[in-house]
Amino acid sequence: MENIALTYDGDVAILLMQNGENRHNPAYAQDMLKSLQRVIENASCKALVITSNDEKCFSLGIDTDWLMPAMKAQQFDEIKAFMHSMDDVFKTLLLLPLPVIAAINGHAFGNGAILACACDFRFMRSDKGFFCFPEVDLSIPFLPGMIEFVKKAMPYYRFNEMKLSGRRVSGLELEQDHVIEKAFDSQEALMLGAVEYAKTFDKKRGIFGEHKKRLHKHIVNTIDTENKPLIESLSLMTK
Repeated sequence: MENIALTYDGDVAILLMQNGENRHNPAYAQDMLKSLQRVIENASCKALVITSNDEKCFSLGIDTDWLMPAMKAQQFDEIKAFMHSMDDVFKTLLLLPLPVIAAINGHAFGNGAILACACDFRFMRSDKGFFCFPEVDLSIPFLPGMIEFVKKAMPYYRFNEMKLSGRRVSGLELEQDHVIEKAFDSQEALMLGAVEYAKTFDKKRGIFGEHKKRLHKHIVNTIDTENKPLIESLSLMTK
């Protein structure tokens, strides 16, 4: 089974992550970039919804079962290429010239939560799934670009609390903070709400893309100038 399936509901593209916990590794990054490019090439597409078919997980972030052996085997070029590819995924989402909506159907941890923050809008379930940045417990510091685009998605006080505590936060809490647009009590309601919201958009790509380019110029600049040296030096973990 492929990591990602791309289907359409009218003019809305639905990107379905379908690899269980949907952990991020080199294959995931390349599949995401290819899928996003297909959406861009479909001129009739008006919006994109990203979700998962797993009953428990939206995405649990970095695939440590790949990363740790790769670090031990000193596959440093592969690791750096992966990190740069994930930055390309995040930049593509930030600048996609149409609305990107995360339908968070289960746990979104670490890089999975960061992926959701790179989207323009978020919906989540209220009955299951937590949003969490466990990096403080894993000795993994956020890259500077990650900090910037998470800050666009949530109030600083909430990000500060979650980043420094590693606490798991529910959809209802995130709804109160306006991190998500709405929390739904079932998978069916979540997808219906996310797709219906996506269908309210009928914007010209030129103006939508320009808005996002200007809004997120500082974020992209941070990714390009500050992330790269840290990735190249493999300053990805700390004691």
